[in-house]
Amino acid sequence: MQGAGNDYIYVNTMQYPIQNPSKAAIRWSDRHNGIGSDGLVLIGASPVPEADFSMRIFNADGSEAMMCGNASRCIGKYLYERGLTTKTKIQLLTLSGIKILTLHVADGTVQSVTVDMQEPTLEDERLFIPTRGLNEGTFVSMGNPHYVIFTDDVDLVETTGRALEHHPAFPQRCNIEFAQVMDDGSIRTRVWERGSGVTQACGTGACATAVAAVITGRTSRQSNIVMDGGTLQIEWRESDNHVYMTGPAEFVFDGEITE
Repeated sequence: MQGAGNDYIYVNTMQYPIQNPSKAAIRWSDRHNGIGSDGLVLIGASPVPEADFSMRIFNADGSEAMMCGNASRCIGKYLYERGLTTKTKIQLLTLSGIKILTLHVADGTVQSVTVDMQEPTLEDERLFIPTRGLNEGTFVSMGNPHYVIFTDDVDLVETTGRALEHHPAFPQRCNIEFAQVMDDGSIRTRVWERGSGVTQACGTGACATAVAAVITGRTSRQSNIVMDGGTLQIEWRESDNHVYMTGPAEFVFDGEITE
């Protein structure tokens, strides 16, 4: 499945348990010798009554991520269209807490999904890492760490993303966003995902970018984040301080793999 071009392999572990998901993510994500993806997502039963289902996500390098906004939208579509739930509001347990998915359904098909990404964490949000003359960046956590740099050259992600992911300022490594506010108010963003490199989109990265734009006085609390694979609608709602992300989710293909 893919959400705005952010593609993952999804496995229903309630039916097909995965013994070593880190190893599987590395092998299956290889775009030349495997299936090819940004990582592996496991859909499971929830171990707590407060949630309906659970999600675990492993990056292409085998490391486990806390959360993925694009993947959570795809899970909502999967659960509904594959008949695992009839709910249009799903509580999904992730390593960064329970996320609420609101499914927008027409004629039995999930057209888009809104995810309540909850409150951003803004400790040490203004952070400057002197790198090739780049502007000051903004640190935002959306359950996982992001460093957002506003620049006129978002393609710097290709040459600078890896170094910033591994910068000593981020002992747990970091997701890196390069963003530019356009004339129409949208924000063109390219992302280097921790553990996966340049990806077509990143849901938590889009949220972090929107929050950073508000903090630095660049946009209002509603913005369109234009990524390589598509556009996500982000609202940082003043009433509850939660960030809401709306975007597409699509099936690409089904298949079987023999161990």
